[in-house]
Amino acid sequence: MEQKEFIQKYESELMQHLLRMLTSMELLDGQLLESPDITDKWQEIGQSYIADAVKEIAAYPSVSLGWAMYLGMAVARYWDDDWKIYGKVPNLYEHIRNKRGFDYMDEVVRGEILMLKDEAFDRMEKVVQSCAQQALSRIRHEQIEPQSALAFHVYASSVLVLYRLGAAIELKALGYKFEKM
Repeated sequence: MEQKEFIQKYESELMQHLLRMLTSMELLDGQLLESPDITDKWQEIGQSYIADAVKEIAAYPSVSLGWAMYLGMAVARYWDDDWKIYGKVPNLYEHIRNKRGFDYMDEVVRGEILMLKDEAFDRMEKVVQSCAQQALSRIRHEQIEPQSALAFHVYASSVLVLYRLGAAIELKALGYKFEKM
């Protein structure tokens, strides 16, 4: 199997696994809610996110993965709030990160952007930790040579999956759903 096919298969399987898990937690309904605006925003912010997150892999691998999920939630919230303004921010990731730094991005998103409190604040932390751990487990299961090009691509694919799922969770929380036309 070619590397590109391997990465696509890995990404698809991770997405389906986490989608099932989040559906069982009643955070999604078996479908990936998404918007082209949110998905396309990754092209602008993904590189700077990965540049920061990759530094955390050795010491905090689940943080380097999980914070992408929070980023997806924040972008989805901004999309719903006022995309005419937020869509023009040069780099939404840096906008969020610069509030308190990469280490506190989770608290900024949950508390200041999503306005979660108490039990909901703590529950979302557990959800993101669980998804990040599942992604990390899948990465390790592949037994890819560390620090190889393939390892980087699998990591980047995992981050993208988590970003998209974070956005989907927030879109559902905001009341969006698929409807037959």
